[in-house]
Amino acid sequence: MSHPAPVSALSSRQILRATLVVVLGFFASGVLGVLRTAIIASSFGAGAALDAFFRAQRLPELIFVLVAGGALGSSFLPVYARLRAQDEESAWRLASAAMTLSALAAGALGALVFLLAPLITAHLLAPGVEPELQALTSELMRAMMLTPLVFSVSGLLMGLLHAHQRFLLPSLAISMNHVGLIIGALLIAPALPPDPGAAQVGDANVHGLAWGAVLSALLHLLVQLPGLRGLGAQLRPLADWSSPALRDVLRLMGPRILGLAVVQVNFLVSAAFSSTMVDGSAAALTTAFVLVFFALGVIGQGLGSALFPTLSALAAAGDREAFRARLVSALRGVLFLALPAMLLLILLGEPLVKTLFERGQWSAESSAATAWALAFYATGMAGFVLLELLSRAFYALEDSRTPVLVGVAAMLANILLSLVFIRLIGEPGNLARGPFAGLALANALTTNVEALVLWGLLRRRLGHLDERGFLRSAPALLLASAGLAVALGLWLSQPRTPLLQLLGGGIVGLTVFLGLGVLLRLEEARALPRLLLARLRG
Repeated sequence: MSHPAPVSALSSRQILRATLVVVLGFFASGVLGVLRTAIIASSFGAGAALDAFFRAQRLPELIFVLVAGGALGSSFLPVYARLRAQDEESAWRLASAAMTLSALAAGALGALVFLLAPLITAHLLAPGVEPELQALTSELMRAMMLTPLVFSVSGLLMGLLHAHQRFLLPSLAISMNHVGLIIGALLIAPALPPDPGAAQVGDANVHGLAWGAVLSALLHLLVQLPGLRGLGAQLRPLADWSSPALRDVLRLMGPRILGLAVVQVNFLVSAAFSSTMVDGSAAALTTAFVLVFFALGVIGQGLGSALFPTLSALAAAGDREAFRARLVSALRGVLFLALPAMLLLILLGEPLVKTLFERGQWSAESSAATAWALAFYATGMAGFVLLELLSRAFYALEDSRTPVLVGVAAMLANILLSLVFIRLIGEPGNLARGPFAGLALANALTTNVEALVLWGLLRRRLGHLDERGFLRSAPALLLASAGLAVALGLWLSQPRTPLLQLLGGGIVGLTVFLGLGVLLRLEEARALPRLLLARLRG
């Protein structure tokens, strides 16, 4: 009986090199996502129609994530790999049964949401908006309920291709999520008949975005189908519910579903609370989060993806010292990048939003509102990136329960803080300084605390995480960050165009930060330029 080859552990330097490669993929996808957001913003502005679309997205996205997204992929792959090493036919039977069950579950949940859409909108997604906008939200949500069914198949195809070491088409498939919505905004929305109600913004009908989301799902599926050639695929509808392997998949899915549900509940809470605020609040909040998520993808997710296989291999080998050393090195790296990223997003938020989005239907008030929310979201940057690494460290130790329990507590705290902060922050009726920023601050604060709690729990398990080393380097890191803030403040004190403020400020701030980091003997500040030069020479 053959077994899959174990994943080899990489050194900290090799992990950093791998991270630079992986980051390029996240960067490309993130750039396309920002471009998609800019096109949608230009077409619809921050107003009632775009608010309705973003709220309508919540339930289809929730069903996809829970049924066919990360939960199924992360639980299906280990079981499939084990079966494939023993018997190829049994592995394909599992894939067929899992795909059939996933499609049936997504279809059933989609049909239920379709029937109950008005009630869900009125009581959960948009309780504070007028009936016309509730009806629009329900219409958009019903159209997009086709997407979980399609994704239930294409999501499993992605996992299968990854299991067979086919990565190009799945990578392209991720970008299709953005391409479909871009087509929806640029081509479908203007081509639809004008709507006499709130769905129409200029010459664009917001229903075009909903059908663009459906197109995204179809493209996500179609682009991966050629990858099945040469695999000897034996996929077919199969209701093999008694399969022990399928039961293993479902057992592993439980904690992962709960963990992903926690994140989605936070989005639902934001949608419900923002529905009681001035039109455009949901659009500004969502757009700000897209920008934060772009920075998170480049800093945290890239390193997390490169680090996770090594942590898993070291955990399996019982090498606790090496596990701790690789993790500490990664934690130092993301903190080194997270602090300047936070300051750049806060200080350059408005010129960033103006440069990217302020055209067409997107007004200066919409830019100010998005920058306002972005500043509060950015205060959680360290927590966001640390959470990416710390949760993966627990998963590598085969402990999915601890991050889920901490995440549930953080979700409850987020709801309570949201209720408090939307009453303390911002001005009701003023989009540019709206109370929706309280939702961003609640999310950022609870994420920071969640990361600290996971740090403490992981420290208890591993003995220590080199806290003394962090404390020794903290003054230098804070001084370099302060230098960045001062340099940016001086740059922004002079009148300049938003583009010049953004580009010049970014260059000046990062140059001062890295320069001070080198002078203050921060190891990360010295290692990053050396590594980049080595890669360029290579």
